[in-house]
Amino acid sequence: MDEKYKEYAQFFKMLSDPNRLMIIDMLSCGELCACVILERFNITQPTLSHHMKSLCDSGLVVGRKEGKWMYYSLSEKTVQTCRSALTELTSYKESCICFQKIIEEDCCK
Repeated sequence: MDEKYKEYAQFFKMLSDPNRLMIIDMLSCGELCACVILERFNITQPTLSHHMKSLCDSGLVVGRKEGKWMYYSLSEKTVQTCRSALTELTSYKESCICFQKIIEEDCCK
């Protein structure tokens, strides 16, 4: 299997959690303190930390510590990579997997 599909799958799997999607939506308006994010959800601080770690590990979110508080923002570079991946997957292109000879032979038997 092509490595890019494995990378896309890992990234989109990380996005499959509704809480993480809501966090991303909140961060689309700009940097937020973890305490502000936590106020929006009916979850514990450790659960929020788990979600934020996953988002940061994926590269989609960047965290910075200021005093005792953590502030989070979206990584524009990773957001653009995500957009590009979705566009590539959903657009016509001659490099599409459906044009590979092995699939064509299997489908036409």
